[in-house]
Amino acid sequence: METGVTVIVRKTLFLAVLSLLLGCPSGEERPFKGYAPSDAYMEGDDHPYYGSETPWDLRFFTEHIETLAKRRGQRQMLDIVNGRADDAAKYAKELLLANPEDLESMFNLSVAQAQLGQLDQAVATMREALDGGLPIERFVAGPRNVLKPLVESDAFRGELARHNVSLIHGPMVGAVTATSARFWVRTASEADIRVIVHPDIRSDPVRTHVGADYTAVAEVRGLQPDTAYTYEVTIDGDAATGPDHPSFRTFPAAGAPAKFAVGFGGGAGYVPEHERVWDVIRSHGPLAFLFLGDNVYVDLPEMPNGLHYYTYYRRQSRPEFRRLVATTSVYAIWDDHDSGTDDVWLGPYVDQPPWKLPLFQQFRENWNNPSYGLDEHPGAWFSFAIGDVEFFLLDCRFYRTNPYVEPKTMLGPVQKKWLFERLQQSGSSFKVIASSVPWAFESKGDAVDTWNGFREERTEIFDFLAENRIGGVILISADRHRSDAWRIERPNGYPLYEFESSRLTNEAVHELMPGALFGYNEKQSFGLLAFDTTVPDHTVTYRIVNIDNEVKANLVVHRSELAHVGTH
Repeated sequence: METGVTVIVRKTLFLAVLSLLLGCPSGEERPFKGYAPSDAYMEGDDHPYYGSETPWDLRFFTEHIETLAKRRGQRQMLDIVNGRADDAAKYAKELLLANPEDLESMFNLSVAQAQLGQLDQAVATMREALDGGLPIERFVAGPRNVLKPLVESDAFRGELARHNVSLIHGPMVGAVTATSARFWVRTASEADIRVIVHPDIRSDPVRTHVGADYTAVAEVRGLQPDTAYTYEVTIDGDAATGPDHPSFRTFPAAGAPAKFAVGFGGGAGYVPEHERVWDVIRSHGPLAFLFLGDNVYVDLPEMPNGLHYYTYYRRQSRPEFRRLVATTSVYAIWDDHDSGTDDVWLGPYVDQPPWKLPLFQQFRENWNNPSYGLDEHPGAWFSFAIGDVEFFLLDCRFYRTNPYVEPKTMLGPVQKKWLFERLQQSGSSFKVIASSVPWAFESKGDAVDTWNGFREERTEIFDFLAENRIGGVILISADRHRSDAWRIERPNGYPLYEFESSRLTNEAVHELMPGALFGYNEKQSFGLLAFDTTVPDHTVTYRIVNIDNEVKANLVVHRSELAHVGTH
């Protein structure tokens, strides 16, 4: 294993690279609370327009790396991407000595060996990984530039022919309505895809292309409300490989009373032994699942490179994840670890810093949301409805400004205007507002990364609800590595219940906080919301379900509790 000197040398190299990339001494603290690289300062400004509450460095790939499975593979891939395949190979071998069944290190070792010209060893390592259960889609997906020496070899072509792989990732169901659904896929090469919903409802053909990382989204219309359908994907006219006999259910008619469940959560760093949580979620049959940020943990704020793609691919190749997203309508927003680095604010501009839009484009390529903000103001915010329940998912990072400088905003004026207009227009019984960070001030103590750092804006939102007598609001959030329930009292309206869950797969855990109605952090978990608007007093039931399918908490809220005096 590595000596202490080796670890220090590695850390020094990582931080030196970061300094070159960002143009400033890594971790340099400016004369304000927080951290930022030098290009975050506009001419004449004393404060950066983007930055972080925590050090701006590569600590996630150097510190505590041995104890975090989600980071070990990333460290190896970052070495490979940065031209240090020999370092990646050495580290992978060290990890395999400690755990010979470490498939992720086998994958990276194979890639590193191919980069070093050791093709026979690369093929042998790849075959060992495949025999151990690593999906061959991992090698086809990429990152394609670093895998090129391996996948262009005759040995790999032969292996690929035996596995008959055409659909690399997906299908991922999304943007479901009462009469339509969209299906996201990634293919091995550019191809025409079509989705056939049985018995014979077909999408128009769409083509995957390299400019979108071989992804495309096909839409099927003309479906019946609240109906279960099976479907298949064809690629260039042939049936695609993928999850067997996938099916999904359309939503109840808009505004109709219904009983259904929706799952949600965040904190989903890639941990192989915890990936079984996706099957547990699927077993509850939710109509939708909401990913509320920290979905894959990239933590590299720069133009997307091999590390970014690798981080998405390893999750999307998991059979448990593919089974869930093939059957459940999926919605996703991002948070700090997906959009930049820990506790990041990205500033008020659409196209600055220069890597913001490319990172967001990569996010879009890997999800299947109904929309992405507005045309001239893109972002990970949108709304959708199931029956007479409406969901408003917010982007808390794209337009977030410096939390230490007034005036400040988490949502930005355009997104906030959109939210207020949609809330006023909504006639739904329940209105679920989803934030990637907690609403309750006590959830993270004095940290400014949550709504605690944007108190005035939170008050503005809550006052808007009161002034416009908007009832039925439920808050949900993620970020903290646990599952909680909170009751937020308001002087001018009904109490707001917040349901928080963000330890889907993560190893790291956050402590329970006083003031919560209840909390759970012993194992990985997710939130499950069961709505029933068929009864006279509509209900929403929040359950915390852990990775072993144990219900650890339960809370029922009636619609009558969420009404202003004199209204329902």
